[in-house]
Amino acid sequence: MKSCFGCGKIVLTKNETFYVTRKSAIRNKEKVMADTKQQWYKDAKYGLFIHWGLYSILAGEWKDPKTGEVTKTDRIAEWIENNLNIDKEDYRKLKDEFHPDKFDADMFVKRAKEQWGVKYIVLTSKHHEGFAMYDSKVSDFNVVKAAGRDILRELSDACKKYDMTMGIYYSQAQDWDDDNAYKKDYEDKNEWKPEFRIYFDEKCKPQLKELLENYDNISLIWFDTPMGMTADEAQELRDWVKGIKPDCIISGRIGHQKGDYMTTGDNFIPRLPYDGDWEVPATVNDTWGYNKYDTNWKNPDDILNLLLKIVGRGGNYLLNVGPMADGTVPEACVEVMNEVGKYVTENAEAIYGTKNVGIYPYEIPSIEFTKRPHKLYVHVLAPRYRVELLNIGNQLKGAYVVSTGEKLPCRALKCCEGNSMIEVELPEKLQGAKNYCVCLELEEEEPIFEAIID
Repeated sequence: MKSCFGCGKIVLTKNETFYVTRKSAIRNKEKVMADTKQQWYKDAKYGLFIHWGLYSILAGEWKDPKTGEVTKTDRIAEWIENNLNIDKEDYRKLKDEFHPDKFDADMFVKRAKEQWGVKYIVLTSKHHEGFAMYDSKVSDFNVVKAAGRDILRELSDACKKYDMTMGIYYSQAQDWDDDNAYKKDYEDKNEWKPEFRIYFDEKCKPQLKELLENYDNISLIWFDTPMGMTADEAQELRDWVKGIKPDCIISGRIGHQKGDYMTTGDNFIPRLPYDGDWEVPATVNDTWGYNKYDTNWKNPDDILNLLLKIVGRGGNYLLNVGPMADGTVPEACVEVMNEVGKYVTENAEAIYGTKNVGIYPYEIPSIEFTKRPHKLYVHVLAPRYRVELLNIGNQLKGAYVVSTGEKLPCRALKCCEGNSMIEVELPEKLQGAKNYCVCLELEEEEPIFEAIID
């Protein structure tokens, strides 16, 4: 078997079988790779998800108004209405308790851009609960009727001010406030039902129309859980969106492979590089909507490692925050986002606009790669005396620390076993450091990753 790790191609010789290749591990190689045809999305790499709605009031628990019994959900907080089978009319009353008094869209977007380093924001304009976080004329179950504020409008205006790309999440199939829409039950049935067309034609499509026409900077719609929708209905929905705004990107969860990019499972990362446009939606703790009992915040180093794996494998990372009912983000979450954002903003050239690295033959603890033409970025996430990389056959022009521009001694050589090798000497101040990036300036346009041989 011959391998070209830089391009991911596998050449089989007689009597050999290779079961997992770069493409077939995730998608049939005969299928066309997803393509948004939008350069902003390809270059963005890091986005911010915002899950915010009436479920934020409950914060993970429900007190039955009839019995007074308090029940905590052991699942994601925004699904509490469904998972605890809360009566629709009782849940509707929560709108009178929604007071987002501490939400400042201007400050939120400014921090997201300057401190957190995200390139696009996606707000839940309507989650499965059916509550619209904007001024909907289609349904009075909305934030303007409840709180007198159009949250989406405020966020949209702030995104314009700070040149932030704006997207929305919209639940196209599930709407627990509408009996004609789908509702996930305990048997997990995803069967088509004829009454869905009433909701689809009278709420879903009209709300999408008002969203796209009234908020002119929506560049992406993040659909979710298509449930029993047919392929024809998914195509109809796609055509409806594109007919109003042709350049609006549609997420993979529209269903039936009708999206413009592939969306992975929540918090699931492709093990291998993946061609085409794709995205990993992920949480900072274990829930999307705010849950006061979920304090299992991920370590910033772990979040950073995930971000770099995703970017190096060709994808985007859409990381979520779940504001409390008053509009503030939990401080512990802010601290994680600040720490990750510090690395992202200091090493911007090694993240935004970078490309799928391909398959490097070794797993090196606490080392991740990203690339652009003639540059291979080595993200060093734990202390080491020098950077040593086997089986890279490039010639070097130089090396430097990305955050400071400091030049570093480097050389391309052959090790004692005969393999190609790159060495970069680190100054003493970096030898005990973690979370920095070294750029290798290559003579060749692409990194040359050589196969492991016996």
